[in-house]
Amino acid sequence: MLRPFGLEAVFTQWVAAPAVIVPVVAAAAAYLWGVARVARRHPANRWPAWRTGMFLAGLAIVVLALCSGIGRYDDVLFWDHMVQHLMLIMVAPPLLIFGQPITLLLHASRNPLHTWAKRVLRSGPVHAITAPAFGVAAYAATVVGTHLTSFMNLVEANDSVHQAEHVLFLVVGYIYFLPLIGKEPIGWKVSYPVRLFLLFIAMPVDAFTGVVLGSETSLPFTAFSAPRPGGPTPLEDIHLGGAVMWIGGAAIMFVLLLATFFAWSRETRPSGGMGWLERARRANLQTVTAEGLPPGPDTGAGAVVTDSMDVDSDDASLDAYNAYLARLNRPAGHGSAGHGSAGHGSGGQGPERQDR
Repeated sequence: MLRPFGLEAVFTQWVAAPAVIVPVVAAAAAYLWGVARVARRHPANRWPAWRTGMFLAGLAIVVLALCSGIGRYDDVLFWDHMVQHLMLIMVAPPLLIFGQPITLLLHASRNPLHTWAKRVLRSGPVHAITAPAFGVAAYAATVVGTHLTSFMNLVEANDSVHQAEHVLFLVVGYIYFLPLIGKEPIGWKVSYPVRLFLLFIAMPVDAFTGVVLGSETSLPFTAFSAPRPGGPTPLEDIHLGGAVMWIGGAAIMFVLLLATFFAWSRETRPSGGMGWLERARRANLQTVTAEGLPPGPDTGAGAVVTDSMDVDSDDASLDAYNAYLARLNRPAGHGSAGHGSAGHGSGGQGPERQDR
């Protein structure tokens, strides 16, 4: 019998799992080799340190999920089993994707490896399995099929199937999130509205699975009927697992939705364009700074806010904004005839220049 599960057990009850440690160490070593090679070949354009941190963090999540106390109790406590699944399918894959290992490989490699990698990326099978629709279908089928069928009993009875399930979660999570949050050269260019939609529709899948498990009136999996080290009864354990899937899955997906929405708002196009949030902000600034000005050829929107990408440090835009502030502070009854005196170039009596 294991002792009762808790936070201390997560970090003290480690499992010796060479099948996990060896691939993780190999992946980390290969990634760091690529980072070092890029630094040697392009010293002025090194690989971003934050991407390296993301990739290594993803590998660390895999080790934590499979080799710590979480992995030691995953065939005893169902709710711990569900925590492990969320780590493998929803936490580790996005971190690995943010690390951009495919792009790093292309930057660091030379022929014939470089040519082979490009050929694989452009192949039909890779194009098919990285399709957004395929990723969504694979995610939904994996979550529902592994938790709401008798497959769970097979997993707990056969260690090889159990380990294969872990790999399945990692691969499916990577395939699902890659075209939605990644920037790898895989051939799929998904618009941000579609990305948000495809991320959002995964939430009902997690919620449905969690609700079904939380509504069970009898034990659905005989594998979790064995004596447990304290904690909930077997049926309560199933209900807790359902809550983990529902609430935990929704929380993680919400974070990814926010990250994607933020990336959309900050998007800049190669042609020099700007994201929709920046366009909306400039349009509002044009409207606000033009308030109170008489109509004329010099008061159009283009004269108020310029097309400079750095509008917040652009002189013309700052002048328009300061003139707008001066008009707001002008005593009532002055009208708009003297709006020109509010600027910084009319006798030095205007307000001091302010930065937004």
